[in-house]
Amino acid sequence: MPTSTANTMDEAVEVKVARTHDDALLPTKGSTHAAGWDLYSLEDTIVRHRSSTMVRTGLHVAIPEGYEGQVRARSSLGKKGLILPHSIGTIDADYRGELFVLMTWIGKGDSYKIQKNERIAQLLITPIPKSQFIEVDIENLGKTERGEGGFGSTGRF
Repeated sequence: MPTSTANTMDEAVEVKVARTHDDALLPTKGSTHAAGWDLYSLEDTIVRHRSSTMVRTGLHVAIPEGYEGQVRARSSLGKKGLILPHSIGTIDADYRGELFVLMTWIGKGDSYKIQKNERIAQLLITPIPKSQFIEVDIENLGKTERGEGGFGSTGRF
């Protein structure tokens, strides 16, 4: 069986997962080529308008060293007005606590009720390259065609 030391895109990365509640659902894929694994709410949860709520999954994971878990919003919930206020949440390889999904309701009405076992987010497992920062003078960063063009500088509008 493939292990967490996978070095090609064809090998599976083994991610250990523990359910700490009998009602917790394991992550599932919506289709064969889905990038992320669906995460489910452990219990009914009310998310008040323009406030953030931590939604329980009842799961703990062991992300392999050299990888991270990215918690992303499901597009269907965003369409309704339920978003992840931090856009993407990161699960580090050394975190062993329960997975929570931080959600904010920006839709119409005072609140949104997340149903028990509702798909609330996606979990992607992505490799993290080894990196280090080396301080240099600004002239040593190199020149590019874009240069210092910032927000919106490469768009047409």
